[in-house]
Amino acid sequence: MPMKVRDKAAEAHRATVQSEISDLTGFLVEVLGAKLTAHMTGVADGRTVSRWASGDRVPRADAESRLRDIFYIFRLLQTSEDVHTVRAWFVGLNPQLDDRSPAAALHDGEVRDVLVAAKSFIAGG
Repeated sequence: MPMKVRDKAAEAHRATVQSEISDLTGFLVEVLGAKLTAHMTGVADGRTVSRWASGDRVPRADAESRLRDIFYIFRLLQTSEDVHTVRAWFVGLNPQLDDRSPAAALHDGEVRDVLVAAKSFIAGG
């Protein structure tokens, strides 16, 4: 029996809260790249994100929150799709976000809208 969106969300949430910020950031850098992760997090360049991933630096609270939001959404989508599809979802235009990319919407702080679009996507909408 296929997992329900609610169960997928619980699985993604568990992975998000149990991950160290350096591990979580390293995963995002690996699958999305440092520049895209930096853009969505609202920092100037990918080197900062790479320092977070290596554990050399610790992000401020607002950046950590954004990283955890991005990771949660990625993991939620990954319960139904492969890594390449999820990456394409982040950078592609999305009709539920007024034809903006989820990455641009996350950069602008529209986490809730992106989360609704992600849940709709995995539900088949």
